[in-house]
Amino acid sequence: MIRQQDLADIVRNPINASEAKKLLDHLDKWDGNVSNKWKVRANANQIAMERGDPFDYAEVYKGLSRLEAEGTLRASDRAHLNQALDFLVEELANALGKTPEQARHQIAGI
Repeated sequence: MIRQQDLADIVRNPINASEAKKLLDHLDKWDGNVSNKWKVRANANQIAMERGDPFDYAEVYKGLSRLEAEGTLRASDRAHLNQALDFLVEELANALGKTPEQARHQIAGI
């Protein structure tokens, strides 16, 4: 349960179609780096996921996807990658009126 006066500080509105397009563009163009130190990376990704910002989800997803392409991921990396993808799929499917499978396919195409 959440008290009504705390609602605005805890719950955000879902993104709309315009923001979803910006999110996809950000996902496509983001070229940041992730730490080579697994513990630093895991902590940074956990903090990013807890912020609840879809643009942070996109950065976690993209950074870990790159690492996955280079080799295997640690268990914490795999968990963050899957969680970021699930959150992105949910946000984009809702904002763009697509099925989760369609949103997942769109993300995979980037």
